[in-house]
Amino acid sequence: MDIYLLLVTLAAIVIVIATVSWLKWHAFISLTVASLFLALMAGLSLDKIVTAYETGIGEVLGHLVGILALGTILGKMLSESGAGLQIGNFFIQIFGVKRLPWAMLLSGFIIGIPIFFEVGILILLPLVISLHKTTKQNILLIALPVIASLSIVDGLVPPRPGALAAISIYDANLGLVLLYSLVIALVAAVIAGPLFAKWVHKRVIPETEPELIRIDTDAKELPSSGMSFFIVLLPVFLMILAALAPYVQLSESGQKFFALIGNPVIALLIAVFAAYYFLGFRKGMNRDLITKFTEESLLPVGSIVLIIGAGGGFKQILVESGVGEIMGSMSEDLSLSPLVMAFIIASLIRIATGSATVALTTAAGIVSPIIEHMSGVNLELLVIATGAGSMMFSHVNDPGFWMVKEYLGLTVIETFKTLTVLETILSLTAFAGALLLNVFI
Repeated sequence: MDIYLLLVTLAAIVIVIATVSWLKWHAFISLTVASLFLALMAGLSLDKIVTAYETGIGEVLGHLVGILALGTILGKMLSESGAGLQIGNFFIQIFGVKRLPWAMLLSGFIIGIPIFFEVGILILLPLVISLHKTTKQNILLIALPVIASLSIVDGLVPPRPGALAAISIYDANLGLVLLYSLVIALVAAVIAGPLFAKWVHKRVIPETEPELIRIDTDAKELPSSGMSFFIVLLPVFLMILAALAPYVQLSESGQKFFALIGNPVIALLIAVFAAYYFLGFRKGMNRDLITKFTEESLLPVGSIVLIIGAGGGFKQILVESGVGEIMGSMSEDLSLSPLVMAFIIASLIRIATGSATVALTTAAGIVSPIIEHMSGVNLELLVIATGAGSMMFSHVNDPGFWMVKEYLGLTVIETFKTLTVLETILSLTAFAGALLLNVFI
């Protein structure tokens, strides 16, 4: 039965790849058909199939819809006002064209610590596209370092939710996890970011240009660099305030206030209104034009929302069918060392379900009781090894896969050659770093 479920899962993934790549189906239709196929072939109760699919959609879109919409509006205002182009020009002047991938790496690494991966992508994407339009370089050379740094920070570094969950389950020391993870994450991001981008951008030339956010390179009166950076970094600043608030002596109402304005949706909403005023009204745009830009930015969001939602539904069908548990049990039976076991279990569950959070928490739940009676286990590095596994091989059941594909204007095959490889490099490099540190600590 276990082998059968694994084969059915593989067939479902092949259905998605084949129908999107060869039959040119919309990814939403492909993912929905693959979910139905997997559910039926796995023997899920007919009355549970739709419920599981809807649950998966709701879970993944519950916090993403507002972020996607507001982030896209903010990106549109940055592009139409020329603010994104201004930031691009600033980076070109400071770092030079040859060092742009490294500048993008550091930008993503710093911005990624307080915010979700999806928010970071939406904040930095207008900058990526601006630099792409200005320098005429392959967008992968500029975008991949950003994605690498945002992804590795989101997967390993506290206070990201996945890392905190693993720390809690393993009862590890948060301070040590933070210290180790920052070192490992930076090394992994360098390898999977600028170094991999330098190699792959000569071998993968995107067939199309990004469409969801258009950058106006002909804007005559650009906003100042200071104002442009202020709008981009405003939501990040608000989220950092929310992260620091618990460590400052504030009243209960003060804590709640900073938690509110630091929520990604509220922070982006505030940034959007700031963009409306400083990049819109102050630069001569009227209400009709701003409304037009808003509506133009929201129209294409519908497609990506459907795709990401269907990816969440597919993930939930995988979970309900028991594939994640099967892969976890298979790894547990091999009697491996805790770090290796955690990495393999998290990797297999991530590949099966497409959810880094599901992979990390499930793997930690499996490994935690196994190590209770073991001595000499470095719990902090165990957190990192589990987090490394949860990033392995992003593919069609990962909502992030479709988000990057759609926003960068890549084909499915191009996304496999870039994002999937990048995430796998991050995973393996972070795991190697944990094993190396385990030898000396």
